[in-house]
Amino acid sequence: MKIALAQMNPTVGDFDGNLRRILDFIERAKKLQANLCIFPEMCLIGYPAHDLLERPAFIDRNLKALQELAAQVHGIGVIVGFVDRQQGNIGKDLRNCAALINEGKVVSTHTKMLLPTYDVFDERRFFEPATEVHTVEFRGTQLGISICEDIWNDPGFWPRQLYDRDPVAEQVSAGVELLINISASPFTLSKRLLRPEMMQAAARHYGRPLVFVNQVGGNDDLVFDGHSLAFAADGTMLARGVDFEEDLVVVDTESGSGEIHPCAETDEDAALKALTLGTRDYAHKCGFKSAVLGLSGGIDSALVAVIGARALGPENVLGVAMPSPYSSPGSISDAEALVKNLGIRYEQVRIDGLFKDFSEHLAPVFAGREPDTTEENIQARIRGVILMALSNKFGHLLLTTGNKSEMAPGYCTLYGDMAGGLAVISDVPKTMVYRLATEINREREIIPSTIINKPPSAELKPDQKDEDSLPPYPLLDGIIERFIERGMGVEEIVSEGYDRAIVEDIVRMIIRNEYKRRQMPPGLKISVKAFGPGRRIPIAQKWRS
Repeated sequence: MKIALAQMNPTVGDFDGNLRRILDFIERAKKLQANLCIFPEMCLIGYPAHDLLERPAFIDRNLKALQELAAQVHGIGVIVGFVDRQQGNIGKDLRNCAALINEGKVVSTHTKMLLPTYDVFDERRFFEPATEVHTVEFRGTQLGISICEDIWNDPGFWPRQLYDRDPVAEQVSAGVELLINISASPFTLSKRLLRPEMMQAAARHYGRPLVFVNQVGGNDDLVFDGHSLAFAADGTMLARGVDFEEDLVVVDTESGSGEIHPCAETDEDAALKALTLGTRDYAHKCGFKSAVLGLSGGIDSALVAVIGARALGPENVLGVAMPSPYSSPGSISDAEALVKNLGIRYEQVRIDGLFKDFSEHLAPVFAGREPDTTEENIQARIRGVILMALSNKFGHLLLTTGNKSEMAPGYCTLYGDMAGGLAVISDVPKTMVYRLATEINREREIIPSTIINKPPSAELKPDQKDEDSLPPYPLLDGIIERFIERGMGVEEIVSEGYDRAIVEDIVRMIIRNEYKRRQMPPGLKISVKAFGPGRRIPIAQKWRS
């Protein structure tokens, strides 16, 4: 059978746009003489739709779109993801489904059995799981159609299974000849190699050819990388879709031939692609055509400027330098060199006078108290006001520039440098920021070397350095990764050679600043545990590890 893997980028709730996209892919697949065209999970709706699924009109429109699609499908089979209503009065109202369409009608419907309820997933909130699997014959081949999580429970691959059933194994026992999995599997750096290995292992374990089609694109905080795959029964890769772009890949399961398209070869390349795609889709799907950000002359804002320019085009990005009394001359010249290298737009708005006015007006109230972080935060908040004013006046999306190493211990200013619409690198630790800068400069210098080599500083008081308030970033990032991403406690982290006093101090800061992170803009997830919907820690709580 000749199969087209239609790796598409849907927008949540854009039924007309998603339908047009699907029909376009189908026409292209027919021209390539494909017998079957396969689309991602919930592609008619866009994943994840969250509480829009609770709106009856939303479900009605998705079912209408399915019928509109079916009426236009002729000469090729099509598998699409949609949401169906659950029959009966017991359980949830909805089912996460895949439909096989052939010659103008839906010939079979397949319900997702394993519903993930961890990290960013909350499918049991909305869906009733399948209680049994069934197969369907198409052009003489018995198909086993599963949806995303259904294939993530192979006992031959996972040392611990999350579910007591394996729907794919049940399909194999029922006599399927071809395994098909449609997915909306978000990107993380750890999945970059894990997911292909798992799919390959599943093909070998079950002894069947396997086709996996994944959504691509950014939807809010999640980025989907595509990277669709097809394997022969012995695990040989037959086809692969490009990562982080829409793609149509054809595989012939009879001859064992297919197209293998290029993908990122390093974590740094993959992370940059993910952040660029996430920024582009967040802006465009929310109706923004341009972006603004503060340029401090530091490496974080430089990285965000590069990502913004790649995502939206340099002509649509405005960098704003806002020197204070404590800004070094090098910070301004570094920001201007970056602007020149990127070709983005540039403005300079000094905050000296504004800061002086604030200080004078607050002097009677602050009488008898020495300057402290209050005055530092005032400067950050002045900058936040200026950037939000530019965002309001010109319709720019404000990109915040704080990284994960700052967000974790709260080394950031609420309503200041945290103000904005998208926290582009909030899931990128500082040590990775430097690795990404090196990757960006691999062919030519884009981020000036003076930015990369200077000691990090907020420049909110004389001769300030980040290490005045934080441990060295390699040490800090190691603690953050263990505490937040691995869920390790203080004793476990200390047992790996970290100083107890430093670990206790950082963990205390992370816990204390939960309220700040709850108020930060949405951030793009690239790690196993980002600040956002996948990490739900109470703000008011007394537990300490």
